[in-house]
Amino acid sequence: MKQRMKLLLLGMLIYCSTYALAANKILLIESYHADYPWDISYVEGLRSVFESKEISLLRFQMDTKRVPSAEYQQKADEAWAYYQQVQPDLVILGDDNALKFLAEKFSQTNTPVVYLGINSNPNKLGITKYKNITGILERPLFKKSIAQVKEILPNAKKLLILFDNGTTSTQALEDEFKGKKTGAISGIKIDIHQIGILSEWKSAVSSAKESGYDAIITGLYHTLRDENDKSVDSTKLIEWTSENTPVPMFAFWDFAVGPKKAIGGLVLYGFSQGQAAGKMAMDILSGKQPSSIRPKIGEKGRNLYSKSLLEKWSITLPDSIAKRADYID
Repeated sequence: MKQRMKLLLLGMLIYCSTYALAANKILLIESYHADYPWDISYVEGLRSVFESKEISLLRFQMDTKRVPSAEYQQKADEAWAYYQQVQPDLVILGDDNALKFLAEKFSQTNTPVVYLGINSNPNKLGITKYKNITGILERPLFKKSIAQVKEILPNAKKLLILFDNGTTSTQALEDEFKGKKTGAISGIKIDIHQIGILSEWKSAVSSAKESGYDAIITGLYHTLRDENDKSVDSTKLIEWTSENTPVPMFAFWDFAVGPKKAIGGLVLYGFSQGQAAGKMAMDILSGKQPSSIRPKIGEKGRNLYSKSLLEKWSITLPDSIAKRADYID
């Protein structure tokens, strides 16, 4: 009996060891931080693909939403050192700063790399020539989202669009609006403000109505700094903005929608980016060469709205939007 137990235990140990050896290590290098809503969402998307697979997911956060830009290179160096330490089978680079600071280094390795959440143009970055790197592009639905706000508020004539001055905001706006800060879309005038200082953001929000704006659309707001050059708490900022805006506020990303945030909109969400990148990673681990997989634009957005804020602002969605919308409180 004892001999049988020993053999059984030995068999279990061999099985566990074999499983551990078979597991693929994937290193996710995040431009931002683990509790940033976008990261939370796309990591859920990655895990939805990896959960039934033999995958060990390791993570490193560069934290570039909160640290000064002068420290980005240092964070990239730390990420590289961690990569060298863990020696993963595949690397995922989340968002623009990770790709910008690390793509060239990874191109000199044999490690396959998948990126996600990229607003930059891969051609301008020069990464299309790297045979071991491919991924998922993020293309915000700015113009479609603005057109939808006009559909919801047919009498609106002027919109204020607010962004921080971070890398992702700058890249996204440059790609969509070619550096122009004013224009007209679907018959509604738009003004784009990129703001880096908290007091300027608050002033723009508080004076929106007297400045002639009928609504605000918030983009990214996570790199703002206060007058002491300290990173602003993004959750408190969006809650303050929601509470103090004198006009209805909509959003371009899902994490900005909620009862203490924005009313909603046609928004991008990180889950689909993570899911697409996860599937691409599994294709590569199954034998496909990154060079044979063309970069893809992530799945289109979804209609997401807060019931309580629709009620607060006495807004009734048109049937064409309401019937395909998702709702939160």
